[in-house]
Amino acid sequence: MLELQTAVPKVVLFLLIVVLGTALALLPWKWAGLLLMSAFGFLVILIQPPFALLLLAFAVPFGSIREVPLGPVNIGAAELVIALLFASWLARMVAARRILVPRAPLLLPLSLFLGAIFLSTLVTTSLELSVKEIVKWLEVALIYGFMADMVDERWGQRLVWALLAAGSAEALVGVYQFLRQAGPEGFILFGRFMRAYGHFAQPNPFAGYLGLILPLAYALMLEAFSWLRRSVRQIFLCGVFVMAFAVILAAITMSWSRGGWVGMAAALLVVTAARSRSARINAIAIGLLVAYLLFMGGAQYLPPALTQRLSDFLPYLGGVDVARVEVTDANWAVVERMAHWLAAIGMFSDHPWLGVGIGNYPMAYPHYAIGRWRDALGHAHNYYLNIAAEAGIIGLSAYLFLFGACLFQAWRVIQSLSAIGAAPVDQADAGAGFPKRGYWRAVALGVFGVLVHLCTHNLFDNLFVHSMNVQLGLCLGLLVVAEKSVGDQHAYRH
Repeated sequence: MLELQTAVPKVVLFLLIVVLGTALALLPWKWAGLLLMSAFGFLVILIQPPFALLLLAFAVPFGSIREVPLGPVNIGAAELVIALLFASWLARMVAARRILVPRAPLLLPLSLFLGAIFLSTLVTTSLELSVKEIVKWLEVALIYGFMADMVDERWGQRLVWALLAAGSAEALVGVYQFLRQAGPEGFILFGRFMRAYGHFAQPNPFAGYLGLILPLAYALMLEAFSWLRRSVRQIFLCGVFVMAFAVILAAITMSWSRGGWVGMAAALLVVTAARSRSARINAIAIGLLVAYLLFMGGAQYLPPALTQRLSDFLPYLGGVDVARVEVTDANWAVVERMAHWLAAIGMFSDHPWLGVGIGNYPMAYPHYAIGRWRDALGHAHNYYLNIAAEAGIIGLSAYLFLFGACLFQAWRVIQSLSAIGAAPVDQADAGAGFPKRGYWRAVALGVFGVLVHLCTHNLFDNLFVHSMNVQLGLCLGLLVVAEKSVGDQHAYRH
């Protein structure tokens, strides 16, 4: 009997090798290469599952370089790594004979939102498009649950570095495009530059992705300044945070995305104000001073192109007949957005409870299109209107509850870490040259800023594209890791 139990794993391994070899020999080179990389990746991730998170940090910006079409969706690096992560996590739970849902505070609101959008499939036209959207949020829940179950502070720190490295690398791509005019003719600015768009095909999602990194770099930079000493290591790390912040900030500016700029301003203001009471007072004072100077005519000293970019939508705030307004190069983007907003409002008015089905905005759009704006573009250029149109008031309420819970959880972790006295560096080093409490508090502040950017930018766009749902899952997971450090700090203090 014992010999039989020992022989079974060898037989299974032999069969797997035979199947893999046969598949490599018979499949087209593209699928064979994908299978081989998957097998190697699964082996690495099976040994160290959190390593998949580092791959995901780079898969979000660079995963679209090589994708494989599969029905209505494209399978990229992010989807492949998430599948391997889930398989590895499940295999470990089966081996340990425990399949448990981890206890994490945001799993309930995530589950409620998933239930709400799943309910909208009762009225959907295209089930394939609905499944595509539902899978996005399942990926968020999977990443968050995995990090709550298996990621410790060491891997959390590595993930922070991976996020900053990936964001900086993608930002440098955008800077190159801006300076060298590398891109489509429609993105040219002033005849000399090019709107930065990275690997996201469009400037707006490019700015949106970088906006999900910038607050993290900013919070860590501020924390590094506050603990800076005359050691080479701390000066070097502080310089790294400064460079990451600077290059990402420059790339968002070069994207020429108004939604990205507004989201960035809101996130940086919130991170600055949330650090302390004195910081809030200073931020309010500076904000009032800037508003006063602009009101008194200070805007005339800004570059004319920038002033026009920030103000050309103002004449349309009072309302406009989208079907009849004269469209020019200057107002094209504004009027186009208004047309899609009105279409989403029309869908919500006709289907107030369940919407037209999650992911089905483009399917319903032709019936609600206004004037010359016949192309659905995939979403409503406002995620709140988009989710209301697709999932009705039930889906919108669940979404608002989810992000309210995310913001509350981030603030709660910040307050928990703020309430703990700073520990000496030599006894509570976070592995980054700064005290553990300060490091993880900065990470939580950065995630809080990420959520603010996401909520703000989604007023003008839909950022849940190009695997940015994965980025959200990674950031929410960092809140769990930061919260774990609270327990360690309490143990240290007592």
